[in-house]
Amino acid sequence: MRVGVIADDLTGANATGVRLAKQGFKTATVVQHAPFPNCDKYDAICIDTDSRYSPKEIAENRVRRAVQILKQWNVQVFCKRIDSTIRGNIGLEIDTVLNELGEHSIAVVVPSFPDSGRITTGGYLLVDGIPVQETDVAKDPVMPVDKSFVPDVIKKQSNYPVSSIGLDIVLSGVEAITNKLKEKIEQGYRIVVIDAVNDEHIESIALAMTKIQGKNMIPVDPGPLTAYYARLYLHQEVNSKKLLAVIGSVTSLTGRQLHYLLSKTNANPVYVNPKKLASFTDSWQEEVDRAVSVGLELLEKENILIVTTYHPGNKLINLKALSEIEQASEDALAKRITDGLAVISRKIIENSKYPIAGCFSSGGDVTASLCAVGRANSIEVEDEVLPLTSFGYFSGGYLDGLPVVTKGGMIGDQRSIYKSLRFLQTKITNNKGSVRNVSTN
Repeated sequence: MRVGVIADDLTGANATGVRLAKQGFKTATVVQHAPFPNCDKYDAICIDTDSRYSPKEIAENRVRRAVQILKQWNVQVFCKRIDSTIRGNIGLEIDTVLNELGEHSIAVVVPSFPDSGRITTGGYLLVDGIPVQETDVAKDPVMPVDKSFVPDVIKKQSNYPVSSIGLDIVLSGVEAITNKLKEKIEQGYRIVVIDAVNDEHIESIALAMTKIQGKNMIPVDPGPLTAYYARLYLHQEVNSKKLLAVIGSVTSLTGRQLHYLLSKTNANPVYVNPKKLASFTDSWQEEVDRAVSVGLELLEKENILIVTTYHPGNKLINLKALSEIEQASEDALAKRITDGLAVISRKIIENSKYPIAGCFSSGGDVTASLCAVGRANSIEVEDEVLPLTSFGYFSGGYLDGLPVVTKGGMIGDQRSIYKSLRFLQTKITNNKGSVRNVSTN
């Protein structure tokens, strides 16, 4: 899949490019007047039209040419990058993109960039809580911003009807956003401005956009919406590819991360009883066999199979007491748990009739057991997903070449596992031929 971004300045192009790169897209920025590169190795291209302060005719011509170039590159997702303080020829450039892409194209404008203090509520763009017209951009010597109500800023330059969707709808969730978007489109609106005050709102808007059928949805924003939409659009194409997530940590942080993941994916985990694995008796093998059987059955309908020892209703097991019963050290029993998870994972990968495209592992001990049980010599590290969270490939053994994201058990916020799996999905899809149905044959 290919993503094309039309940006009105170079730093903006790079800013959106970085967002796409963090989602796993191999991205490059093409500067104004430079020849288009040999782009076979890229998933996303950001074209700098250097048109923010250009006369209208020049801006229109540059944007039109950029769209034509991206069409020739067979782009599936077109995006329009705008300034985070809504400076420039915003309405004109949106119109040009819509004209070039045809009557089925719809521009969804989300000016919010929460990480940079930009949010939109009631249609008004606030910068660190201040209406944008009361910030320094009001003194811009070329194009001062004298309004904070985004629909009016666009209407001043656009020939298309502009509508908006408020924060009340966004707070109601993806289905409400989707239904309201459909309503606006049916009413003939080609440009829709939507409120958002955090990244979760933007991601919900992006997901709603993917649910609109028969239309070419164009994200118009400073970067976050483009990145979320490109990733979610891509994932529509990879639903048949299965991921395995192995989560061995039982900390409260892991619980929050798992809860967030389940709320976003509606997945049904394979809950493994750690007490049965913390044993050298028959209960270990019985629990392994049970979990493998449940996992293989769930793979019929789950695209992300979660195997975890964390269950919100479970109490922490007392390894000290168990060590006396088992006549084994606490460390040995802890390793039996992680080895059990690793064996369950390997057996699911080997026996699944669906190709397992990639693996996620939470907890250093779990990852070490996966390598040992899978007889991997190493993990070839390629990229950083989040701080202390890495993407790479198993090297050697039964899991050779399988993409993997590894994360420390005590690392990240509630979104970390979810972000890691989405990153993994994007990497797998963009690395053609990376899906491996690992077997011992």
